[in-house]
Amino acid sequence: MKISGIAAVVTGGASGMGAATARHLASLGAKVALLDINAANCEAVAKEIGGAAFTCDITDAASSEKALSDAKARHGGARLVVNCAGIAPGAKIVGRNGPHDLALFRKVIEVNLIGTFNILRLAAADMAQLEPMDEGERGAIVNTASIAGFEGQIGQAAYSASKGGIIGLTLPAARELAASGIRVVTIAPGLIETPLFAGLAPAAVEALTSSTLFPKRLGKAEEFARLVQTIAENLMINGSTIRLDGAVHLGVK
Repeated sequence: MKISGIAAVVTGGASGMGAATARHLASLGAKVALLDINAANCEAVAKEIGGAAFTCDITDAASSEKALSDAKARHGGARLVVNCAGIAPGAKIVGRNGPHDLALFRKVIEVNLIGTFNILRLAAADMAQLEPMDEGERGAIVNTASIAGFEGQIGQAAYSASKGGIIGLTLPAARELAASGIRVVTIAPGLIETPLFAGLAPAAVEALTSSTLFPKRLGKAEEFARLVQTIAENLMINGSTIRLDGAVHLGVK
C-alpha cells in the first residue's frame, strides 16, 4: 500500500504511540484522522500535523460509529486503521485490600480488547466497500497488543488478559477479512518510552531495561510508528503479531 494520499485513522492519537504514528503517517502524505477520548490533546496533535480530530469513546458503539463516519466524510474511506487506544492499570488478583476489583478488570477488557474489536469491525465494514488497489488489497488494520500478552507479570492479570485477547483475535480476523482484501496485523511492543517513564531516575530505567538483549534502552514511540509504515507498505505481512521489544522477556514482577 502506498501511504501518500490515503486516508488513515489512528485511535489513541492524542498521546504516546498513537500520536507518534499519526505524526509519522502525516509526514508520509496520509490524510490522518485522530480518534481519542481526550478531546483537547487530540485537537492539539491534529492541528500540529494538519489532520482531523474526533472525540471518541472506543467502547461505545454509537460514539465510534459517529467518529468513523465523520472521519470518512472528511477524508474518504480509510485504507489504514491503527488501534493504539488503551489503558494499563495494575492490580494483584489478591492484594492487601482483598480480591481484584471486578469493575477494574472489566474496564480494562472493555477498553483494550472490546474497544479494539469495536473499531476493527466498523473499520473493516467500511474498507470492504472500497475499490480494490494493487493485488486486490482494500486496506490494513493494525492493532496494538503488548509483550505482556505473552508473559504478563504479577499485577498485570487484567492488562495481560486484554492484550492476549488482541493477539488471539489477529489470525481469525485476518483469515475472515482476507476475502475482502483486508489485512490484520498486531504489534506487541515491549518497554516503550512514553510520558510514564519521563519522571523515572536513570537507575530505574536501567533496571527496567537490564534484561533487554539489544539495544539496552527503552523503545521509542517513533519506532512503533515506523513499523506501522512497514506493515502498511508490505503486502505479505498479514495475520501475525510482531514483537517490538529488543528481545526483552519480562520477569515475574
